[in-house]
Amino acid sequence: MGNVTSCCESCFQGRRSQSYEPLLLENEREAVADLLQYLENRTTTNFFTGSPLSALTTLSFSDNVDLQRSAALAFAEITEKEVRPVGRDTLDPILFLLSSHDTEVQRAASAALGNLAVNTDNKLLIVKLGGLEPLIRQMLSPNVEVQCNAVGCVTNLATHDDNKTKIAKSGALVPLTRLARSKDMRVQRNATGALLNMTHSDENRQQLVNAGAIPVLVSLLNSPDTDVQYYCTTALSNIAVDGANRKKLAQSEPKLVTSLVMLMDSPSLKVQCQAALALRNLASDEKYQLEIVKADGLQSLLRLLQSTYLPLILSSAACVRNVSIHPQNESPIIDSGFLQPLITLLSFKDNEEVQCHAISTLRNLAASSEKNKKAIVKAGAVQSIKELVLEVPINVQSEMTACVAVLALSDELKGQLLEMGICEVLIPLTNSPSSEVQGNSAAALGNLSSKDGRSPTDDYSAFNEVWDKPDGGMHKYLHRFLSSPDATFQHIAVWTIVQLLESGDPQLISNIRSSSILIPNIKVLATTRTTSPSSSIGGTPHSHHSQHSYQETETNDGQGEIQLLSRRILDFVDLDLDGLVSTSVPGSNVQPGSSIGSSHHDELRRSIRDAFSPGSHR
Repeated sequence: MGNVTSCCESCFQGRRSQSYEPLLLENEREAVADLLQYLENRTTTNFFTGSPLSALTTLSFSDNVDLQRSAALAFAEITEKEVRPVGRDTLDPILFLLSSHDTEVQRAASAALGNLAVNTDNKLLIVKLGGLEPLIRQMLSPNVEVQCNAVGCVTNLATHDDNKTKIAKSGALVPLTRLARSKDMRVQRNATGALLNMTHSDENRQQLVNAGAIPVLVSLLNSPDTDVQYYCTTALSNIAVDGANRKKLAQSEPKLVTSLVMLMDSPSLKVQCQAALALRNLASDEKYQLEIVKADGLQSLLRLLQSTYLPLILSSAACVRNVSIHPQNESPIIDSGFLQPLITLLSFKDNEEVQCHAISTLRNLAASSEKNKKAIVKAGAVQSIKELVLEVPINVQSEMTACVAVLALSDELKGQLLEMGICEVLIPLTNSPSSEVQGNSAAALGNLSSKDGRSPTDDYSAFNEVWDKPDGGMHKYLHRFLSSPDATFQHIAVWTIVQLLESGDPQLISNIRSSSILIPNIKVLATTRTTSPSSSIGGTPHSHHSQHSYQETETNDGQGEIQLLSRRILDFVDLDLDGLVSTSVPGSNVQPGSSIGSSHHDELRRSIRDAFSPGSHR
């Protein structure tokens, strides 16, 4: 808390030679004598209670400035060596000394108070007893030592959540912001540290912005001092959490991204980490997503992503995830060499969040481009997902299945994914404890089963191989979804069955037609208006992939999609609503590449398929 002169017996003995002793009051002389004795035995003396504290208190409240100096210096030295919870009887004399007009008293008293403010209980009591007002006055002192100690004390007080709002409302933010520009590096460190401590709540961040802190913090990103860089980078990262603040930053700080990109190459690991996190928060907005790439931020992020230091991996993975949200950034990220490092991080079992960031980034990169989808599959992402997905945490499973659902939208990749045996892991996950994992897995299976342009060479044997296994196979999964009370799951199931029937595969058609558990449920759905609530597939509060919503919509003839699709299925398998089987030959109704419904149904089919596709990056 700043350098203070050591207080020892000479503090008093030296002053006796100044011939002020005859001016001392009797109780002051006794206090000096007592304190000298206590200081001789300081290692065994408790100065926070009893006679030692009484002696210090007497000197503190003296009208003699020399005695006040001695008391302040004693408090500073004592608290430098020992910090404990103290009561009002200890804090009152120190707070009184803070109001002194003597610079030396102010300096030592603020140092003592700052030392005591390391303790949690003391933080609260200092503010409760009115400590902020004299500290603010001392921050305005022309003396650099007084400024340094006062700001350092406020920095310590601001680490307690209960104090932050009080500090923000006390008028301390404006002098703190001014002192952040101090030419004295100690004052600058303490001031920026205090500003950082004030950025942990929405209300305080807004008051900080109103106090003019943003341009100061941004300018100090170029400070030669590592601690100042760290405090300012972290403070700006917190400020950038709020959308309104990001807009202000975008309007007033054109060099911000460039400065943060440079700091990702700082010699300090903690500065690198916070710079990446600040860019991550900024990249919640499209403007910054593009600007980070334009400022050559990808190479630095790639280097951090391949670090062995977990905080760097986590911060860079989170940043790349947000940058990948913008479609224009997909190809630059892939071209910069991110695919293999991201795929490697899928198996980063030490940290679930890293895995989520990595797979969600891959999902974003696949969203808009057929070329990128192929590159991701070629790089081994799907094989890695297949090996890992049944063992990873549920949040990672949700992201992985959503990624597969996006990749499965590619007609050119469907056959390859089916050959890789991806259905073998997707089917068990349709019975996951998580409805989101269930829905994403079913969406992936549905996408794999559909194709815009069918041909006689399309191979659907992969679905026959998993019809009854694993875990009951496609058969049991479709039955669970058909009989689910969730309209979303019903919708996915009937749509997927339509795709399987449209394949023209005789074995699949026979499997569906002869099923004693699918047909009865389809008949119910064909005759019943679905009024069950619809759920949302894909998207936790921290998920960056799109929300696939399968909500029932009305067709022109007043029938819901689920009901219409169910009736189309019954038409195809030649069952009327009473269950009568026609004499048609199995599989004779549809040839590969044809459609089982009217042109209206073609539109419906496309609309449902669109529901599986990512409408936006997240």
